Amino acid sequence: MSSIEIIKIIASIIALAVAIIGHEIMHGWVAYKYGDNTAKNQGRLSINPIVHIDPVGTILIPAILYFTHAPFLFGWAKPVPVNMQTVIRKGGLNAAIAVALAGITYNLILAAFFATILPLFTNPQSLTGAFVTLFLAQSIMINVVLAVFNLWPIPPLDGSQALLYLTQKFKWYKFGEIYEKIYPYGMFILFAILFIPQLSQILFAPVGWILDLILP
Repeated sequence: MSSIEIIKIIASIIALAVAIIGHEIMHGWVAYKYGDNTAKNQGRLSINPIVHIDPVGTILIPAILYFTHAPFLFGWAKPVPVNMQTVIRKGGLNAAIAVALAGITYNLILAAFFATILPLFTNPQSLTGAFVTLFLAQSIMINVVLAVFNLWPIPPLDGSQALLYLTQKFKWYKFGEIYEKIYPYGMFILFAILFIPQLSQILFAPVGWILDLILP
């Protein structure tokens, strides 16, 4: 294995860790700002990656995607605990929506920031420069993929949580009741989408649109 291949693997692992761990921390941090101390009291606002690792989502799935030469990497960290009843009581339904979308917002902001500084490293002159370039490029892709994936209104993804609180805010109770009945089948729907190329290509199409928008 060449030096560049090793650097690419390391850069990809670190980029994925920063994306998925930061995503989860942001849920807990925004909830904390609205008065919910659950994540803080359990030590889950820490940037220590060990406390956030999920064996399947952080290690197994990304490894399978990488070694099967998937077009992009994604995964997930151990969910940060949030007491939404406390958030709603202290901040209302807008606060609940903000907590649900906090991770997605983090991913998009990080992708946009890295896209802004990537042109500064387009001609690396050393292995360190190559690492930084690969880290930035991988981070942009991974963060955009995670943001788009989590925006899908399919349980238990963040988009479904935000939509559910939105139905409560606008008193669309009937829609909310129907939507909640889908929740037990959410994971089956997700796996069906991910393993049916035609469906996944449609739902991941916004990844290309966002990359076109933020990249020079």
